Formats: sequence, C-alpha cells, structure tokens
Amino acid sequence: MHDSDPHLPGETPVEGDASTPAVAEVEALRKELAGARAKVTESHDTLLRERAELENQRRRQQRDMEQARRFANEKLLSELLPVYDGLERGLAIETDDVAGMREGIGLTLKELLRIAGNNGLVQIDPLGEALNPELHHAVSVVDAPGRKPDTVVNVLQKGYVLNDRLLRPALVVVASGN
Repeated sequence: MHDSDPHLPGETPVEGDASTPAVAEVEALRKELAGARAKVTESHDTLLRERAELENQRRRQQRDMEQARRFANEKLLSELLPVYDGLERGLAIETDDVAGMREGIGLTLKELLRIAGNNGLVQIDPLGEALNPELHHAVSVVDAPGRKPDTVVNVLQKGYVLNDRLLRPALVVVASGN
C-alpha cells in the first residue's frame, strides 16, 4: 500500500509539486523578492523625482535672486524720476532770477533728501556736536574761543548713514583744546 504523504521516507519530492514545503518556500521567497524589487524601483523613482524637484527649486531661487539684484533699485529710481524731471524743467527755464532759481534748487534738494530718507539714508550734520570718531572724520583743528575742545565748529562735507551702517563719515573741523 502506498501512502500519499509526501514526507514519507524514501520518496523524493517531484519538482514543481507545490505541495512540498521547499517549493512553497521558494515561491514565497520569489514573491518577496519581486515585492522588494518593486519597492526598490519605486524608491529609486521617488529619489529621482525629488532630486529633480530640488534642482528645479535651486534654479528658481537662483533666477529669483538674480531678478531681485537686477531690480533692487527700481523703487528708489522710480521715486527719483520726479526729481530728475524737476531739474530738467529748472534747467530749461531761462531767467536772471537767481533767487527763484535758488528756491527751486532748494525744493529739489528737499525732495531728494525726503526720498533718500524713505529709503534708509540719514544725513549726518554734526555742527556744534562733540566729535564722534565713528561718524565724523576730523580734517582740521582750529582755535575756537568759547567752544569746548573737540566740538565740531565747521562741517566741510556732511556724512550719511544707510540703515544704521556708516556710508560716509562727515568731514569736520573741530575746536582745539586751547
């Protein structure tokens, strides 16, 4: 009598017989391998897409920075156009009226300083103040009776600070200690 139990001693499993444990295990491993390969392929595709997205972001950021550099002064320059127009109109007028011309230049200067102030520029005019080496550059020392030593008695050239950073120191003359 012959039993149908595949595990009986002396019987060799028939290849391809799915009922044997070794063949079932091989099939399970093949399915697991196929699943792992699919996951690796999916992960690789995801990695490639993310790399491409990062590269696109880098390019966009670089383009945006270049645009920002190219047009950084657009607001300032558009505000300066009326000053430019005013100067052109003033030069087009032919007159001997020096007082009127001076008044026009004064108004233009006032508008120019207003625009500069709106863009972070502060004028340094230290007349009568104590010398500040961080903001002033003393080019001369003079006797100034009645003035404290190291007091600014004359401003040769005004200084400027842009957004809390010294752009140009004021050139000044100070009183001596005598």
